[in-house]
Parts: sequence; structure tokens; C-alpha cells
Amino acid sequence: MRVSGRDDGARCGRRLADRLDRCRLHTTGWPVKGHRHVAWDVSGHSRCELGAGRVIDSLLVIAKEPIPGRVKTRLVPPLTHEHAAHVAGAALADTLRAGSAIPARRHVLVLDGRPGTWLTPGWRLVPQAAGDLDVRLAAAFAAAAQGPALLVGMDTPQLQPRHLTAFDPEHFDACLGPAADGGFWALSFRDPRNAAAAIAGVPMSTAGTGAQQLRRLRALGLRVQLLDELRDVDTFDDAQEVACLVPDSAFAHAVDTAARDRGAAVR
Repeated sequence: MRVSGRDDGARCGRRLADRLDRCRLHTTGWPVKGHRHVAWDVSGHSRCELGAGRVIDSLLVIAKEPIPGRVKTRLVPPLTHEHAAHVAGAALADTLRAGSAIPARRHVLVLDGRPGTWLTPGWRLVPQAAGDLDVRLAAAFAAAAQGPALLVGMDTPQLQPRHLTAFDPEHFDACLGPAADGGFWALSFRDPRNAAAAIAGVPMSTAGTGAQQLRRLRALGLRVQLLDELRDVDTFDDAQEVACLVPDSAFAHAVDTAARDRGAAVR
């Protein structure tokens, strides 16, 4: 979506506000439309049933400090870099709040940058390692304890505690949460010492990343549990659709506010 004038921006804000209002009438959720379906080879694996009350040792959230121009740059346009950073901060805050609600023994934020007002109490801060994303992900697991560890990012603010308690380390060695764009939103290991061999060298940020990561896990002989597919927030269309799934969240409010402000500011 490209904002080319004041009327376009205003219409963008009105459409999002109307959509969020409609979403609030549907407590069972709002269908995500328009995303590319990714076919997954699940031969020999099990799609989990969402569980409750499972305890993992470490919940890891890997994230960037929401600084304008460094995060969510694909939201620009129609948003400004400042609005995009505000949306990213809200997404991160919602993710941390959902994580705080699950019975993990350690809640670890693996952060590139410095903490801000979005930080939820009870999270241990660990700096991100340098290097490509596969290196940084493996290093994040190295910061975990020896027990089961689950890692997620800040791009799926529709996460609910039930998503994070789905991993069943009693019956699986790893889990993978596929994303609608072909990546993945979650990765878990019963023994985080398996992470380095499982992640290193897997091409990241491509339409085939999730499938390649799954193949690597299988090649290592790990029993893999597949979680529900979620949609990452990369574009403004993504942001609107995900906001509809969680209409009363900080993320949805930030998207709505950014769209309204942008519509008023564009000349």
C-alpha cells in the first residue's frame, strides 16, 4: 500500500479503524487473508495440539531495540520510520507480556540495543551476538540453560500463551513454528546444545528458510513437533491483518494510531 496524498492516508486510517471495530465483534478471531500458503513436508512428524501447563526451562525472545530506521523498515511507506518503530515497540511489548504468562523458569530477552519502556519486568537481558542471523540464533540458545528452550522473535505480536506452551519436550526433541511467508516464528530444543548444529548454515530470511530448517532438524535425527502457522509482520498489509487478530492489543492500537496520524500528516 502506498500513500500518495492526504486523502489516501486518511482512507487508510479509516479502513483500519473500521476493520478493528469489526474484529472486536468476532471474539473467535479474524481470518487472515491474502498471505501465501507454504506447503510443508510433515512426513514422520506430528502437528501438535495446543497444551497448557507445560514448563520449559528457558523462553528466549530475540529482538532489536525499536529505533526509527532500524526496525520494520518495510512498513515505510505508508508509515514513517518513527511510526514503524512505535509499532515495533508495541509488538515487542505484547510478545514479552505473552511470554511472561507462561511457566518458564527463565525469561530471556536477547537484545540488539538497549532496553526501553516496552520492557516487561522479570526478563533477563542478554546482548545479541554479532554475525548473520543463523549465528545469532545459535548463540541465543547457548545463553539458555541445559533444559528445554523455546525461541521466538518480535514479528508475531498475535502470540498467545497457548502458542508458547505447545512444545512437548517429553515426546519431541525440537519444535518448529512455520510462518506464512516461508520462514519460521518459533524454534525449540529439548536440549539446546543441539542448536548450533541444527541452525548453523541454514539460509535465513528466504521463502524457503522454514522448510530448510525442518530438513536440517530431520537430518540430525531429531523428533520434530510442528506448531501452528502464524503470520509475520513485515509489510503494512501484514500489520493490518495481524492487528485484526488481536484488536485490543498494544500492537493493534499502535497500528491504528500510526495509520490515523499518517493520514492527517500527509499533504
